[in-house]
Amino acid sequence: MVYMSRKLYFSAAHVYRVPSWSQEENERVFGPCSNPSGHGHDYTLEVMVRGPVDERSGMVVNITEVDRVVGSFLDRELDGKFLDREVPYFSERIPTTENLVTYLWESLEGGMPGCELHRIRLRENPYLYSEKERGSMIKLTRKYHFCTAHRLHAAALSDEENLRLFGKCNNPHGHGHNYYLEVTVEGTPDPVTGMIINLTDLDGAVNREIIKRFDHKNLNLDTVEFRELNPTSENFVKVIWDLLAPVLPQLSKVGLYETEKNYFEYSGAPYGQGVTA
Repeated sequence: MVYMSRKLYFSAAHVYRVPSWSQEENERVFGPCSNPSGHGHDYTLEVMVRGPVDERSGMVVNITEVDRVVGSFLDRELDGKFLDREVPYFSERIPTTENLVTYLWESLEGGMPGCELHRIRLRENPYLYSEKERGSMIKLTRKYHFCTAHRLHAAALSDEENLRLFGKCNNPHGHGHNYYLEVTVEGTPDPVTGMIINLTDLDGAVNREIIKRFDHKNLNLDTVEFRELNPTSENFVKVIWDLLAPVLPQLSKVGLYETEKNYFEYSGAPYGQGVTA
C-alpha cells in the first residue's frame, strides 16, 4: 500500500453551548467558545488515502480527484457556514474539532475512487488539531510552549566522554531551548459536550504538572526529576508522560520539539496498567 496526503482549507463559524445549561455553566466548560454570537476559524484539513499504485498512471489516485471529492464537499457543506445554525449534523451536536472530524470521516469514507480513506486530520489552529484513522477512536492534540535550560552530562561517563558525546551541549554553564509540547488524548467524544476532555481540564493539568514545573527553570539545578537523570529530550519526553499519565486517563502520546529539527515522541503504558516492554 502507498499512502498519499492532501491538504485542503475552509473557513467556518460556530458556538459551543448546551441550551439547557446556564450561562455560568457554559462559560465554565467552554470558556470564550460559549460566546452566543459565535466565533470562527480557518481550518486546515489533511486527507490521507491509501491504495495500490496503478501500473498505467503510476499513481494511487489523481490528486485532482481528491480535490474534486473533498473540495466539493467542503464548499457545499462547510465553507463559509455557521456550523450549528446551517449544517443539520450540528443542530444537535456541538461542532467541536472532535465532532467535526467524525462528521468529515462519516461523510468522506467510501467516496475516494480507486483508494480508501486512511486518516483525516483537522487543524483548528496551530495549537489544536483532531484526527481519526481507520478503526481508531478520535484523537485530540493540544500544543504548548515553555522555555528551559539544561546541561547534557551523564554521571556514568568521564568528563572526556561527555564532552566527546554531547559537544557544546555539555557546556558546564548549560544552554537552553524553546520547547513545544504536543499532548494527545484519545477517546469517544462526550455526547453532550462533544469533547474527549474538557480543554480547561487538559490545559490545567499540563500547566500544573509540566509548565509550572519546568518553564524558565534549569532542569539540572531546579528540578527533582533531573537531579540524577541526564536531561536529554529522550528522558524528558518520558518524564513528561510519567507526570501526565496519572492525571490524564485519556492520554495517548506526548511529543516534544526540542528545536524545529529535533522531535521526540513517547507513548507509555496507560496509568495503572504497568509498563510496556
